[in-house]
Amino acid sequence: MIEKDVTIDIATYIDHSLLKPTATPEDVEQCCKEAQYFSFPTVCVYPSAVSQAVKLVYDKKINVCSVIGFPTGANTSSTKLYEAQEATENGATELDIMINLGFLKAGNYEAIYNEFSAIFEATGQTIKVILETNLLTDTEKRLAAEICMDAGVNYLKTSSGWFGGATVSDVRFLSKIVEGKVGIKASGGIKTLEQAYALIEAGATRLGTSHGVALVNSQNG
Repeated sequence: MIEKDVTIDIATYIDHSLLKPTATPEDVEQCCKEAQYFSFPTVCVYPSAVSQAVKLVYDKKINVCSVIGFPTGANTSSTKLYEAQEATENGATELDIMINLGFLKAGNYEAIYNEFSAIFEATGQTIKVILETNLLTDTEKRLAAEICMDAGVNYLKTSSGWFGGATVSDVRFLSKIVEGKVGIKASGGIKTLEQAYALIEAGATRLGTSHGVALVNSQNG
């Protein structure tokens, strides 16, 4: 059994995620109730669920996050911008935006910069860019991180969870690049307390997971 780290309150790191395509309004309600009970800082839902989530956590000091261009990032920039603006208008205060991997692979760095800077300027909300590190070389990870930071984003997020999950090595790599200038959200496949501790130790400042309740219960048990 893993030794508990009393210096880490796992609950304070959790972006409580509900991103299964079959999620119903009842699932959204349950997700928000869990976030309130365990004092998670954020619930992360699809754009269609933002309005409901905002109503459920209103005045509970819980942020509502929405995913944008999820999970491939291949939407047009104007579509992403509209989606981000609509989510913000519906009450989302955090936006997890998927990077366009095709742009990155092709070296179209200006398009990436313009996309994120436009969304940042238009919404003024906390922006976390999903890099999908499992599909990138170290050089591509570094370039993506630097472009996104230049564009004004607030966090770099490792993964969508659809193409592999967060790894300690990727979090540590990104942590060295950002040097504390932006946060790092580790996401995808985080199911155990041991994983969570290791990712936090490597530099993660947020954990995106649908297993937050189990993690907290494991720490408190």
